[in-house]
Amino acid sequence: MKNNLEPFKNLVEAFASLPGVGEKSAMKLAYHIVTDGSFEGMKLSHAIERAVESIRRCSKCNNLSEDELCPICSDYMRDKSKVCLVESAKDILTIEKVGQYDGLYYVLSDIDGFDFTHLREALKDAKELIFAFAPSVASDTMMLYIESQLEDLNLNFTKIAQGVPTGISLENVDTLSLARAIEDRVSI
Repeated sequence: MKNNLEPFKNLVEAFASLPGVGEKSAMKLAYHIVTDGSFEGMKLSHAIERAVESIRRCSKCNNLSEDELCPICSDYMRDKSKVCLVESAKDILTIEKVGQYDGLYYVLSDIDGFDFTHLREALKDAKELIFAFAPSVASDTMMLYIESQLEDLNLNFTKIAQGVPTGISLENVDTLSLARAIEDRVSI
C-alpha cells in the first residue's frame, strides 16, 4: 500500500510559497485545514477564488479595485492636489489605516521600462508628489530619476519623514535611520 499523501504535500508547498510563511508554519496550516478546519479550508478556498476573479488594478492609480476606478480615485472628497507615490498597493492599505492622508495615490510597480505617460495623466491636477518609499540608497536613486522625468510638471516633490521609531532605544535603530533623524531634526 502506497501512502505518500501527495495532496497534503501539495497543500504544504502551496502555503510555503506565500510570502512570510516558512515550512513549519505551512505544515501547521495544512495540518489544521485537513484535520480540524475543513470548513475554514473551504471558506479560504472560496475567498481566494472570489478575490482572484474580481480584484484588478485601478485604471488611474494601479491600486487594487473591483471596478475600473478604486474607491480612493472615485472619492470626490479626496484632495486631488496631492499624489502619494508608493511601491505596492499594500502600502496604500498601510497609509490609509493611519487615517492622516486625504490625497490620491499612484502605485509604481516597476521602474524598469516604466511608461511615464500613465503617471503624468494621474498627476494632471496635482501640485505635490509625495514619495512614500522604504528608506534606502536605491529608493533615493529612484526618487531622483522620477523627479528628473517629471521636472517639467512644476510639482512640489516631497518624501515621507524618516527617523527613530517611537519606543525604540537608539541601540536598536539602524545607522541610516539614525543619521537621517539627526539630519532632519526639528525645533521643540
